[in-house]
Amino acid sequence: MLRRALILAGLLGLAAPASAEPIRLTDAVGRTVEIARTPQRIVPIFASNTELVTALGLVDRIVGVEAYTRFPPEMTQKPQIGGRLGFSVDAVVAQRPDLLIVTPARQAMHQLIDPMTRLGVPVMVLLARSVTEVMDNLRLVGKATGEPERGETVAAALEARLAAVAGRAPASRKRIVMITGKLGNGLVLIARADTYTGDAIVRAGGRHALERGIVAHVSPEAIIAADPDVLLFAGSQADLDAMVAQPGWRLARAVREGRAYTVARAEFLIPGPRTVDGIEKLAARLRASTS
Repeated sequence: MLRRALILAGLLGLAAPASAEPIRLTDAVGRTVEIARTPQRIVPIFASNTELVTALGLVDRIVGVEAYTRFPPEMTQKPQIGGRLGFSVDAVVAQRPDLLIVTPARQAMHQLIDPMTRLGVPVMVLLARSVTEVMDNLRLVGKATGEPERGETVAAALEARLAAVAGRAPASRKRIVMITGKLGNGLVLIARADTYTGDAIVRAGGRHALERGIVAHVSPEAIIAADPDVLLFAGSQADLDAMVAQPGWRLARAVREGRAYTVARAEFLIPGPRTVDGIEKLAARLRASTS
C-alpha cells in the first residue's frame, strides 16, 4: 500500500515547494510538526477535527473526510478516505493533502502517521479530554493553517460564552447522569466525569451523580441507585421514552418527576465548537428546573 502511495504521490506532485518560513508547532501528543507551506488541502480525520477547521472559515480547504462526517452538510459531498473499518493511505494521498489532522481513535493515528510522514505530509494529532482542550485545539488548528489570529478570535469568543454561562450558574448544582448509548447486554454507556463531555456537564452547572473514575458502561440499577436529580439522554426523545418505559426506570426520581431530558449527540459527543451550544442549552434547562 505504501509503495503504491509513494508512486501516486510522485505522479500527483504531492510534494509542493516549501515556503520561506515553515510553520512549526507541537501537537497534543508532544510531536514536533513542521508544515512547509500554508496548507491549502486539508484532510481532517473525524467529525470533530472537520468542525474545528470549518469553525475557522476554512471549509474550502477541506479535500477529504472520513465516512461518518455529517457537518457541515456539504462535507457529505467530499471524497471519503476511510471509516469505521480503517483508513486508506492511497485514498488520503489521492487528495494531495498538505496537512492531515487526526485523533487517536479507531487506530487512525497509528495507521496514518508513519506512512504519511514518510510521504512528506505533515500530520497533527489533537486530543479533546476537556472543554479547555477543545478551545486549545481551535488555536492549534489556526496556527497550523496559517490563521493564528482567526483561531484566537474564534476560541476567545467561545470562551466568553462559557464565562457568561459560569456567571449565571446556580449555587446548588443538580446531580446528573448522562446516558450516551446502550449496549446489547442491558448495560448503558454514561458520560464519565474525566471526559470533555463530563466537563461540559459541570460547565453547564451540573455535578456528577456517579463518582469520578467509574467505568463508562454501567447497569440501569446503578443509575437508579445513584438517584440523580436530572437524567440526560444523548439521542432522540423517542429512544428516551422507550428506555424509561422499561421496568425499573420509574424508580428513578428524575424520571418520576419529569426531569429526564434529551441532549443533542452532536453537541455533547463531538468535541468541537458546537459543544458550547450544548452547554448553553443545558445550563438554561438546569436554571429553569431550579427556579
